[in-house]
Amino acid sequence: MSEKFKTYNLSAAYFVTLTIVKWINVFENDAYKNIVIESIKYYQQFRGLTLHAYCIMPNHLHLIAKSDGTEPLSLILRDLKKFTSIKIVDMLKADNCDHSQKMLSVFENEGMRLRRISNYKVWKDGNMPIELISNKYFDTKMDYIHRNPVKAGLVEYEEEYLFSSARNYSELPAVLDIEFP
Repeated sequence: MSEKFKTYNLSAAYFVTLTIVKWINVFENDAYKNIVIESIKYYQQFRGLTLHAYCIMPNHLHLIAKSDGTEPLSLILRDLKKFTSIKIVDMLKADNCDHSQKMLSVFENEGMRLRRISNYKVWKDGNMPIELISNKYFDTKMDYIHRNPVKAGLVEYEEEYLFSSARNYSELPAVLDIEFP
């Protein structure tokens, strides 16, 4: 793992972005979003992942997250990406439609370009962690995350997007639990 993609401060919250290779819209289908949701829930319960904000977009996700201090956030995210990659590929294989097969082909081609990948590469390398060192910076990144679906034209208002913590902050039912700062 590259040094620039590591999270060194175990007690800090980080803004991170996890992106699907070639910006493929895997998460247009809610079944694939649910893979990420269930995986995040597992990592919250068993690996010490704390979420402060999130948004699952069609081809990437943004998180404001931190570790409970038992292991670096970068390791948690690495394992989350590895696990969700396997589940996404398995679901694409089971869904025998042309669109799924095209996505699998792209993931396979991306995997073949790298020696360390044995078959499919679903996520881009790294997560571009930015340590949130002030409340103002935290708020700026959270606003960016919550405005993402509006900017993309998916909804008119932030809290309408089911796969965003904007719902948590608006006290509406949400798909993931967060810890308020």
